[in-house]
Amino acid sequence: MTLTPSADTVLCISLAGRPGTFGVRFHNHLYQQLGLNYYYKAMTTHDLPAAVAGIRALGIRGCGVSMPFKEACMALVDEIDPSAAAIDSINTVVNDAGHLKAYNTDYLAVRQLLEGRQVDPSTAFALRGSGGMAKAVACALRDSGFTDGTLVARNEQAGRELADACGYRWVRELGELSPPMLINVTPIGMAAGPEAEHLAFTEAAIAAAHWVFDVVAMPERTPLIKQAEAAGKSVITGLEVIALQALEQFVLYTGVRPSDAQVQQAIAFARQA
Repeated sequence: MTLTPSADTVLCISLAGRPGTFGVRFHNHLYQQLGLNYYYKAMTTHDLPAAVAGIRALGIRGCGVSMPFKEACMALVDEIDPSAAAIDSINTVVNDAGHLKAYNTDYLAVRQLLEGRQVDPSTAFALRGSGGMAKAVACALRDSGFTDGTLVARNEQAGRELADACGYRWVRELGELSPPMLINVTPIGMAAGPEAEHLAFTEAAIAAAHWVFDVVAMPERTPLIKQAEAAGKSVITGLEVIALQALEQFVLYTGVRPSDAQVQQAIAFARQA
């Protein structure tokens, strides 16, 4: 069934420096499958305060927020959910009659994945990265009870600040460390990027690990994930993160939780782009 937008259609958008297609296809596919009169559109802006004011004034129901707007958006909303307050970063805004409440479904998705995959919180880990998504992952680990962590970041100031905030160690390079869980939260391995064919961790570190988690979603099977699978490791992929955070956004916008089968169909459709 194809829905035709009308005057009564509820609009949801995303704001990103470089708008993508996964969220658009994922959300609109579910709207159509569930018969919801919603429409989702990806946008960018050079005037964030005006864009957020437009969400409020035009009655836009929800907005996904991507880099570079995740932190700057916080001062422009009315309420911060604990999921976003935990990391001082948002990725979702919900508009209830002009009241804008912000969430971070990246944080929620990581916590749900760790719990759902039954990763033991006593597992020591190394997390590579210190940007906004690294903050979401590190805080999700902290709040899920993981206490033995090493943050690997070449940016010493950002790395130390994030490590200190979460009670973890900071190192510039992993070196000879071989923790049982490796987590990549950098663009290494991202399709069409300058390091698309690179590994975020050495083959030796991967061989010594039990869990390998890569937040890069495109491609789903990054060089890191391929190497880990070949070595027989348990993996968590970036596609799992992006799909779960998009699902939680969908539920926040619509109040409807699709079935697992409907979600898998939406993921498959979104990946065709």
